[in-house]
Amino acid sequence: MKDAIFSFFKNEDGLTTVEYAVAGALVAGAVVVAFQDLGDAVTTEINCLETAIEGGVACA
Repeated sequence: MKDAIFSFFKNEDGLTTVEYAVAGALVAGAVVVAFQDLGDAVTTEINCLETAIEGGVACA
């Protein structure tokens, strides 16, 4: 068992399909979070502009 674990960690073959899938999922998740934050910021700015156009106090 110990030899199997050591050989697993010493194995330096290229990435497998599963590892690429995991990395791709992590990147996709990060992109989704970034675009959600960006969307929230854009929504806030549009609401501030709408308020200013209607004669209210513009957001800072």
